[in-house]
Amino acid sequence: MLSLSITLLILLAALLHAVWNAMIKSNGDRLSMMAFVAGGGSMLMWPLLPFTPFPSPDVWKIIALSLVLHTGYKVFLVKAYTHGDMGQVYPLARGLAPAMVTIVGFLFLGEQLPLTATVGIAVIIIGIISLAWRKNNGTGSVLDNHRGVLYAIGTSCFIAAYTLNDGLGGRVAESASAYVIWLFALDGISITAIALWRRGPALLKPQRDWLIGLGGGAMSIIAYWLVIWAMSITPLGPVAALRETSVVFGALISGLVLKEGLGWRAAIAACVVAGGVILLKM
Repeated sequence: MLSLSITLLILLAALLHAVWNAMIKSNGDRLSMMAFVAGGGSMLMWPLLPFTPFPSPDVWKIIALSLVLHTGYKVFLVKAYTHGDMGQVYPLARGLAPAMVTIVGFLFLGEQLPLTATVGIAVIIIGIISLAWRKNNGTGSVLDNHRGVLYAIGTSCFIAAYTLNDGLGGRVAESASAYVIWLFALDGISITAIALWRRGPALLKPQRDWLIGLGGGAMSIIAYWLVIWAMSITPLGPVAALRETSVVFGALISGLVLKEGLGWRAAIAACVVAGGVILLKM
């Protein structure tokens, strides 16, 4: 059972996550923008490191694995947005992850969920996935874009993996905040190195995208910190599922801002997701 305050904070995290994803999708050079967002997020964390407890060896193992998983997530997300629209990729990538997290939490972590919460998670997942099956500017359904779909599915696998890993990290570390600070302080290094390798020194030239990426990095940090904090005090499954309501915000951004088209099926699917959120609250 999630309290009202935790529910509202996770919904805020969902909105922020959808916004910074839209920043990646709408940029012509998505790899560079991903580096600016992740790198900007790391830079914002560096001043906090001297005041943050140094992780124990056990926590460092979790952070190391998480850095690998987060890098894979970023690479696959960039590729997915290269081959598919946000209205297609985002709900599919985000929608499959909570199902994976919930199943793993139930089978291996011993988490028990009330019946209403279980039904709510299932309803949210159904609504999220159905958002992917809408037409895109008259060019066909998500199934017509196989590469975008495959990269989106790969992205969801990384999301599920790092969600479980970071949920554990937030619990094992001295505090969830300390874990997030160290994770994000290091998180942007690998994708920035990849972007430098692919784009060359031109990536370092002062440009407006730096400031945009810094704003996106701040959104990313706030959104993820809220989720890790919630997972440190509540079961993983409901938090992970509620977080994925970001696809409702993503659907609105896709249709209203990016002009990818928002049909009646997407509106119904968004209502289904909202119904699942209500069930989580019961």
